[in-house]
Amino acid sequence: MLINLLQFALLLSCMTLLVVVMGKWLARVFTGTGHTLPERWSYRLFGVNPDAGMGWAQYGVTLLVSNAAMLLLGYLGLRLQGVMPLNPLGLAAQSPDLAFNTAVSFTTNTDWQAYSGETSLSNFSQMAVITFLMMGGAATGVAAAAAFIRGLSRKNADDIGNYWVDLTRVLYRVFLPLCFALALVYVWQGIPQTLASDVTVTTLEGVKQHIILGAVASFETIKHIGTNGGGFFSMNAAHPFENPTALTNALHILSMLLIPSALTYAFGSMLFRRRQGWVFFGAFLVMFLGFLSIVYTAEQTGNPLLTSVGADQTMSASQSGGNMEGKELRFGIAGTSLFVTTTTAATTGSVDAMHDSLTPMGGFVPLAQMMLNSVFGGDGVGFINLIQYAILAVFLVGMMIGRSPEFLGKKIEAREIKLVMLSVLAHPISILGFTALAVLWPGVSDSLNNPGAHGFSEILYAYASGTANNGSAFAGLNANTPFFNTTIGLAMLMGRYLTLLPMLAVAGLLASKKTLPDSAGTFPTATPLFMGLTVLVIIVVGGLTFLPALALGPLVEHLDMLAGRLF
Repeated sequence: MLINLLQFALLLSCMTLLVVVMGKWLARVFTGTGHTLPERWSYRLFGVNPDAGMGWAQYGVTLLVSNAAMLLLGYLGLRLQGVMPLNPLGLAAQSPDLAFNTAVSFTTNTDWQAYSGETSLSNFSQMAVITFLMMGGAATGVAAAAAFIRGLSRKNADDIGNYWVDLTRVLYRVFLPLCFALALVYVWQGIPQTLASDVTVTTLEGVKQHIILGAVASFETIKHIGTNGGGFFSMNAAHPFENPTALTNALHILSMLLIPSALTYAFGSMLFRRRQGWVFFGAFLVMFLGFLSIVYTAEQTGNPLLTSVGADQTMSASQSGGNMEGKELRFGIAGTSLFVTTTTAATTGSVDAMHDSLTPMGGFVPLAQMMLNSVFGGDGVGFINLIQYAILAVFLVGMMIGRSPEFLGKKIEAREIKLVMLSVLAHPISILGFTALAVLWPGVSDSLNNPGAHGFSEILYAYASGTANNGSAFAGLNANTPFFNTTIGLAMLMGRYLTLLPMLAVAGLLASKKTLPDSAGTFPTATPLFMGLTVLVIIVVGGLTFLPALALGPLVEHLDMLAGRLF
């Protein structure tokens, strides 16, 4: 127990130290005035004027158009896989509905996979389509965060920056150097990096074995630094080629949290409100630790239905060490619990264990975090989601004390609140709406391997994962059908753009306002009290919205387990 707690403390301490380093780096990237030579070449190639500012509407439209172009290129690449190079295994193209789902998934930084990577995609598709979309999708989120923070920092301004400049800088100055350096470490640790598609080896038993290879190390870097998820192999980060050692497991976790956590420091630096940035970091960390404690306790306690079987000493003994079903022995319950919490807190979707094998309350944690979508969150969008609840908290406080709500020296008026509520409501509408549709749709039950509450959890998890742009799966659900490919693809689009664009509008509106000096009636937001209030608003809004659905899934499953009923 003590060793596990020390493991948690060590990794989270490393994350906190990296917050300062990475936060300063991001702030310089977002506020720099010069352009490097590769950046200037890129602007000239695409006809971009880097000195032209954009209002929030132009910024949002440009973001949408660029993402639509990436989506189309990705779709065409997957549909033409059969005639593309670097395909010695002769893998066929994806079907239209699967190609649509995959292209949408990686463009929206979701990386949901309704296919098995090593048997469905060639090396060309993995590098030129999937890795390309992972870079572009993640950079879009960070660029949006840069514009959002810039909007909050300005006064009487008409623009929130230039989308092309933000996107290019994030790619050249953040993702490429980080991924290059980390890929070298991963190769050192034993992750393959080759253009060869496969190799045939002879095992110790003298049997010929066919092993799939590829550019895995470079894939893994952007997969986690970009909070993408997905997997080169169907086993994802549980596969020894994707996650061979305890060190790579720890680096995966730190990579997922790196940019989402550092954006709080970048925010504080750009607004000259460092204390405010630490308050937001504290809100992230408090929620993260709460969910980590739930999943770790649930998995360490295990299933009482097994520990109570006295006749079977082997089963009883194995369960006394916790619920190890679906987990890698080399990572154990502590490493797995931290990975489960991180991958759904940072909406990455990478997995080093089978989430379907978690205990009911262990499975509750990834579901709840994706539903809240504000526990660190994905690159860029997680911080934006937190601010939407901070604005909502300020509004509620203002209504309770009878004062006009203010946030960072700007008055919060009806327009901002309407946009915030549009962003807040789009998330549950997508998750609950598509889940209800799936439950009623004919033939969907054929895709389930589990009946009852657990089967419902699998459907709910799929749409929560798609809408939150997470991409992990509960498994036990055959999602590679035209219905699921289409509806989960639509959920990804709603979860990405119907929550992001309204908040860009909020940033644009706040940028155009003057900054008011603090007065005796100003509610201070750089305090532990406001941090607690923001967390409370997130939990209450999330609970009121999703508790009925959770009660039909993991909560009733947990009660069944405690009552001694099989599920």
